[in-house]
Amino acid sequence: MLARFSLYGFLKNQRYYEPFMILLFLERGFSFTQIGLLVAFREICINLFEVPSGALADTYGRRRCMMLSFTSYIISFALFGSVKIYVSFFAAMFFFAIGEAFRTGTHKAMIFTWLRLQDRLDEKTRVYGFTRSWSKLGSAFSVLVAALFVIATESYSSVFYLSIAPYVLGIINFMQYPNELEGKIQGKITLRGVFDNLWSTLKMSLQIRHLRRLIVESMAFEGVFNAAKDYLQPVIKGMALALPLFIYMEDTRRNAIIVGVVYFILHLLSAWASRKSHRITQHAGGEEQGAVRIWKGALVVYLLLAVILYMKWYYLAIVGFMVLYIMQSLWRPILISRFDAYATETRGATVLSIESQAKSASTALVAPILGIAVDFVTTRGFGGGFWPVAATGAVIAFIMLATATLHRRQ
Repeated sequence: MLARFSLYGFLKNQRYYEPFMILLFLERGFSFTQIGLLVAFREICINLFEVPSGALADTYGRRRCMMLSFTSYIISFALFGSVKIYVSFFAAMFFFAIGEAFRTGTHKAMIFTWLRLQDRLDEKTRVYGFTRSWSKLGSAFSVLVAALFVIATESYSSVFYLSIAPYVLGIINFMQYPNELEGKIQGKITLRGVFDNLWSTLKMSLQIRHLRRLIVESMAFEGVFNAAKDYLQPVIKGMALALPLFIYMEDTRRNAIIVGVVYFILHLLSAWASRKSHRITQHAGGEEQGAVRIWKGALVVYLLLAVILYMKWYYLAIVGFMVLYIMQSLWRPILISRFDAYATETRGATVLSIESQAKSASTALVAPILGIAVDFVTTRGFGGGFWPVAATGAVIAFIMLATATLHRRQ
C-alpha cells in the first residue's frame, strides 16, 4: 500500500499549471488585488465544503470521496484552460475547491487507518513524510514537463489540459485500494448523520485545548504560507527579465525556462525535507519541541526575506522562498502527526478536514490583504513591491512563538 499511497501523491501533484498560475493571471491583465480575490473565493469555497466532506468520507466511504475529488479537479482544469474573462475564473476556482475539500483530510485518514491495521502507528511521521516526499518528486517531474510544454506552445493556459490525464490515472489507482481503507462506514448515508458527526467532532475540537492550539498553528503557518508562496512566480519573472540569458527568446518561453529550473530544484529539496521531517522530532525531543524549532526558523527567514524583497534583491529572494518551501515540508508531517494523536478512528477524516478548513479560512483572509498591500506599495513606490508578503509572515511567526510559551504553562 505504501506504493499506492506514493503513487497517489505523485499523480496528484502533476499540476503542470501550478508554477505558472500567477503568471497566467498577470498575462490576462489581472491586478494582485484581483488575484487575491480569486484565491480568497477558492479558499472560502474549500472552507464551506471542507468539514462536511470529511464527515461524508467517514460515513459514506473515503475512497469514493477521493474519486469524486479527482473528477471535480478534471472539470476545473478544463475550465481553466478554456475561459478567458475574469468572472469565468470563479467557476473554475469553485470546482477546484470541491476537489480540494474532498481530498485533503480524507487521504491522510486512509494512511493512518492502514498504519493502525498494520500496527505501525509509531511510524506515522516517517511514513507520512515518505509518501509526501513522492508528492514533491511528482511536483519536480511536473515542472519539467510543464516548462517544456510552455516552451513548445508559448501558452500558460494550455498546461491545464495536460493535467487531466494523470488525474484520470489517479481515479484508476483509487479503484485498487482495499475496502478496509474506506473507514468504518456507518450504514446508509443521511444528511442528519453527516451533520451530527460534523457537529460532535467540531465540538470536540473546540473542547480539547491542545487541538484548539493545533488548529490555530495550522491557520498561522499553512494559511499564511499558502497565500504567500505563489509570489515566488513574479519574483522569478523579475529576475528573468534582468538576466542576460535567452534574450533571443519570447518572454513566455524565457520565463518557462527559469521557472522550470527554480521549481524543479525547489521540489527536489522539499521531497528531501519531507523524508527527513521525523528527524526534527527526534533531535528536538518530541513533536511539540520540533514544531517550536520550525517556528523559530520561519521567523528568521521571513524577517530576512522582507528586507531582501524591499531591496529588490530577487536572486536572494528566490533562495528565501525556497527555504520557506523546505520548512513547510518539514512542518507538514509533524503537524499532521500531532493532529492524529487527538483523532479517533471514526472521526479521523473529519478532524483533519477541520484542520484544512481552518487553513483555508486563514488563506482566504490573508490572500486579498496581501494582494491589496502589494498593489499599494507598488503604486506608491515603497521599495520592492513584494516585501509586505514576508513582513506579514514574520509578524505571525512572532505571535505564535510568543503564545507557545503561554500554552505550555497552562
